[in-house]
Amino acid sequence: MRGLANRIACILFGACVLASAGCQLTSLSDGEDLQAQTSSDSQQNALVIENESELAATYPGARYEAYLHARGGVTPLHWKFESGALPPGVALDENGFLHGSPQRSGEFQFTVSVTDSGKPQQAVQKQFLVRVRSALSLEWKSPAKVNANRIDGSAEVENTTPDDIDLTFIVLAVAENGRATAIGYQHFVLPRAASKELPFGDTLPRGTYVVHVDAIGEVPSKNLIQRTRLQTGSMQVLVGP
Repeated sequence: MRGLANRIACILFGACVLASAGCQLTSLSDGEDLQAQTSSDSQQNALVIENESELAATYPGARYEAYLHARGGVTPLHWKFESGALPPGVALDENGFLHGSPQRSGEFQFTVSVTDSGKPQQAVQKQFLVRVRSALSLEWKSPAKVNANRIDGSAEVENTTPDDIDLTFIVLAVAENGRATAIGYQHFVLPRAASKELPFGDTLPRGTYVVHVDAIGEVPSKNLIQRTRLQTGSMQVLVGP
């Protein structure tokens, strides 16, 4: 029993410092093992943010929800926005819930922190990226141009959302006096992740025009409307009445 007590005393003091305790030199190794175990436990309980740096992408007007997760530390955990820019319309709650409806497209980088309830506290930070993509992509396929007494061209529209879109495509040639003439119109359902080339053109009276190409997409089930536009500079039709 006395030998067992001496050995315990050696482990507690970490070294054989009391000759009267009759400690063996092997007790130094026992103390180191105890310290190593304590260090290992501390590492296993280290606070770490688990989410990937790039969060799920979205598009303007869509409902956005993402949960930030961390392991380790002492609960409850407290999340906080630190720097950068969240997408306008999106907020971070203290429990790590990121939510809202983005108001515009773009790439948004921001840094958040999470702090645990331990004593002493642990705190870590991480930078994230959220891409808010345009719901409708509208690009020139064949830029509008004057051909005698006509203006012709084509544009390509792409649905980048996960929903089918009720699409209205309209092209107006606006004269200097403000009079608008429709030179293109289509209305159809554009499936998700689909694109389509849309030609337009018509004859016009002599004059100077600016061409407006508009695409308006609606998702009725979600009460969402998306708009995008292309516009030319001044174009002169020199042939005609």
